[in-house]
Amino acid sequence: MPKMKTNRASAKRFKKTASGGFKAGQAFTSHRFHGKTKKQRRQLRGTAMMNKVNVKRYAKILSNL
Repeated sequence: MPKMKTNRASAKRFKKTASGGFKAGQAFTSHRFHGKTKKQRRQLRGTAMMNKVNVKRYAKILSNL
């Protein structure tokens, strides 16, 4: 059986953590900040952890990370 290939688009967007989870950059942070509150802008900084529901599916796609 052939080797599983890593999905390259996903590999560029997600990083695997030591505990097996995935972190990614926040969405909604590229433009139109005038329509967002200061609190929203502050909370959109940095990275976010992937939901536990999706971790199992992405672990297969990103098996070689």
